[in-house]
Amino acid sequence: MLSNIGPVQLLIVLVIVLAIFGTKRLRTLGSDLGSAVKGFRSAVSDADRDTSGELDDRSKDADFENTPVDEPVKDKKQDKNKK
Repeated sequence: MLSNIGPVQLLIVLVIVLAIFGTKRLRTLGSDLGSAVKGFRSAVSDADRDTSGELDDRSKDADFENTPVDEPVKDKKQDKNKK
């Protein structure tokens, strides 16, 4: 779908965008977009660092050898007689 776009079409789109926004507004838009991407990358790296530490702590605290004690199954007839 996008493989049919050539340099002439891209130039036309660029001219239209420049006509709509102007050069000054495009410059600020580009810098805002760059800072947003930079902030997103740092947030993702911080989140990865935090979650990797939490996963390590959870695996150390987990004890899968303990199982809950099974409660005896009560007979329904006994419950009716008590009422």
